[in-house]
Amino acid sequence: MRFSEGPSGKKNLNVMSSSFNIREVTPIDASALAALHVTTFNETHGPGPSFEVRKRQWEKAFQDNDNDWFCFVVEDDDGNLVGFAKGQLYNLSDIPGFSGELNKIYLLRKIHKLGLGRQLICKVAHEFAKRGISSMLLFGDANNPSNGFYEKMGAEKLFAKNGEFHGGYGWKDLQKLLAIC
Repeated sequence: MRFSEGPSGKKNLNVMSSSFNIREVTPIDASALAALHVTTFNETHGPGPSFEVRKRQWEKAFQDNDNDWFCFVVEDDDGNLVGFAKGQLYNLSDIPGFSGELNKIYLLRKIHKLGLGRQLICKVAHEFAKRGISSMLLFGDANNPSNGFYEKMGAEKLFAKNGEFHGGYGWKDLQKLLAIC
């Protein structure tokens, strides 16, 4: 990642000259992932759980991993984590017809609109397909500006029984999503 001096002497991030790598997360990433999770959550939703809470959550997830979840991280060219997406099995009966869940997807705000969110969703969809899972849903914030992104990626809004939209989106056929990846 490249920095340039701005007029005030502050360093400005130059993301256009950056290269990014998407890879599977490892237990060694727990601290960096927790810090990223806190920052991206706060950027998206406002103050949330602390670093200590997120670190414990990720460490526990790695300890308890019985292959029912996976996570991809985005690294900048300095090896810093700047985004991530977590997929997990979905086997609840509340919304039938879905077997995979895009449980989390976050990118630092400064790297939005570079195509990395699309790449992350595609990586998750490919991983689900590799595991024999043919559908995926996500639960987000109904008022999140990113919702239009999910629709551009072919997701359909999921409505509650009373007809209200609470932020859920789904791909009933991941092959359709994979075709645009």
